[in-house]
Amino acid sequence: MLKRLDINGSPYVGVFCCASDSTAVVSRDVDDRILAELQEALGVPTARITLGGSRVIGALCALNSAGVVVGDMTSGSELEAVRRSMPPGARALRLSTRLNAIGNNVLVNDRAALVHPDMGRVACRKLGDAMGVEVEKGTIAGMNTVGSAATVTNKGVLCHPKVTAAERKLLSDLFKLPVTVGTANYASPMIGACIVANSRGAVAGSQTTGIEMGRLEEALGFL
Repeated sequence: MLKRLDINGSPYVGVFCCASDSTAVVSRDVDDRILAELQEALGVPTARITLGGSRVIGALCALNSAGVVVGDMTSGSELEAVRRSMPPGARALRLSTRLNAIGNNVLVNDRAALVHPDMGRVACRKLGDAMGVEVEKGTIAGMNTVGSAATVTNKGVLCHPKVTAAERKLLSDLFKLPVTVGTANYASPMIGACIVANSRGAVAGSQTTGIEMGRLEEALGFL
């Protein structure tokens, strides 16, 4: 199911929410109506949490069906709350790295992860182990913050329209999926900040146009 809505009055829904095919997490202060809308669109249980006392959950964590990775600003009680939101057997990793905005710096699905070029070797290994994925470093449209420049599910990749041919090939080879370019929120190229998606559905910011929603629908395999 596809929906358009705002979270905390913002159309940048990917900043406040993160989803996989098994669960989703969102900022603690969302109201019941928005929580219900998210759960209906994404088709998975959705938990309210904080990370480092912050509500920008989508910017601060990376999530797939196998696990969740958060930055080391996350408290022990917050990490436990994240762990409880995951399915049995899923892993929750608090990663020590200066790149604390994990959601902005990691693009991940159930197969692979593309990460910020400056992420260290040990951090890459720990992230890959926690999420059960192959990890590669790279950029999208020359941007290091790959998680904010694209959205990936297990069905497709939608990314910044200025992605280069070499970057596009890396994305296609890594995720083994078709790569489509597009915008959201009325011409914003920061797809990851504007959209929350999994294989069951997607939520885009309220300013996303009909044409942009059509591109999203095609790119992420909802047609």
